[in-house]
Amino acid sequence: MLKLNFVFLKKFITLFIVLFISFGFIAYIWLKNLYIDEIKNDIINNIKLIEIFLNKEQDLDKLVKQIRKKIGYRVTIINQDGVVIAESNKDKELLDNHKNRPEILQASIKTFGESIRYSHTIKQDLLYVAQKISLNHKIIFIRMASSLDKINNYFYNLAMKITISLIIFFIIAIIIAMKLSQEIEDETNKILKFLNKLSKQKRASNISSNYSVEFYKITKILTKVSQILAKRDKQKAKYTAKLKLSNRQKDDIISAISHEFKNPIAVISGYTQTLIEEENINSSMSNKFLTKIYSNANKLTQMIDRLRLSVKLEENKHNLNLTNINTISLLTQIIDDLKITYPSREIIINQNEVLNFQADETLITIALTNIIENSLKYSYDDIIINIQNSSIEVIDKGIGIKEEDISKITDKFYRVSSNSWNNSLGIGLSLVKNIIQLHNFTLDIQSQENIGSRFKINIK
Repeated sequence: MLKLNFVFLKKFITLFIVLFISFGFIAYIWLKNLYIDEIKNDIINNIKLIEIFLNKEQDLDKLVKQIRKKIGYRVTIINQDGVVIAESNKDKELLDNHKNRPEILQASIKTFGESIRYSHTIKQDLLYVAQKISLNHKIIFIRMASSLDKINNYFYNLAMKITISLIIFFIIAIIIAMKLSQEIEDETNKILKFLNKLSKQKRASNISSNYSVEFYKITKILTKVSQILAKRDKQKAKYTAKLKLSNRQKDDIISAISHEFKNPIAVISGYTQTLIEEENINSSMSNKFLTKIYSNANKLTQMIDRLRLSVKLEENKHNLNLTNINTISLLTQIIDDLKITYPSREIIINQNEVLNFQADETLITIALTNIIENSLKYSYDDIIINIQNSSIEVIDKGIGIKEEDISKITDKFYRVSSNSWNNSLGIGLSLVKNIIQLHNFTLDIQSQENIGSRFKINIK
């Protein structure tokens, strides 16, 4: 990577070459056209003079050679049929017919004809100008030609002068650019030193520059950035603690996923084992078991979708699929599934009033399953479910929750480690809370340590 002054030098050299080539090409075209116009006018004037001499002189070969000697132009006289009748530079007998030459064709229509082309006779690029005149009542064409080599010599001399001028200008520009680049490099080095210093310290630093408006703005922004970074460094300790907590929660996530999948897998496994071991099971019972296996396989799929949608639940981005919920039917199905895992436990439903409501069946099933299963895990007595006209209440006589932990247990990945509760509350009750809030319901939790807990879902 080049230094700044060499970058300037490279750019100036490139600019010089581009300008030199562009200017040279434009100058060449302009001078060439100017030179051609000048020669053309001179030839036309000479042709008019020759026309005067033709009225008096009949030896055309001698005439054209004399003209060639005096003015240096090639002179050719051509008759109406295109035959060369006089030529100043070559034996006319060796020349082919000129009737279809561009300048002759133009002169036969207009006053003068002209063309520029390479002459194989004298091996040069020539400008040809021809005029049609009448001599002894016959139409002839007087054609004169001039070499274009002079313009190349003239352009070469001019190009040398321009080149010298541009080189002088280039040297002056380089000196100015080098001085400018050195000043800019000094300012840049000051900024680099500041950035290097900024990367090694945690306190705010100041930098300023009055070299130009741009450098002033840059240094002002850098000073502001330094202050912001210093402020962020002060907050770094707070974020570090949260980051460490997130790292510790990796294992919790795996355990939580295992918890969510355990029940339907246990149902499928239990019924499948029964079908394998019981050879004489009747068709009706077999179909019932297969139905349960199929139902829990679907539930397992739904749980996978639930895990994928957990973030949407937290951000209230999940669209509810509302259906009419029959509370007794839903709870009966949940209890039947849970008894596969907890066959010796009793779950009692007290229905004081009929409760039907609108909800997303899959999500409400997840919420109620989590609450009931938590009660089964942390108590040994019967679980009681009370159904009111606007609420569902799950009561257990388990180990309970400390008062200071009640407000935290619905936080994601929060675990009550002091009473040996496992990861189920790490994600389960957090998910319950999100589902309840998504339905605009409320969740009330009452608990006393070593006495039991009440989880009440209020249906609005």
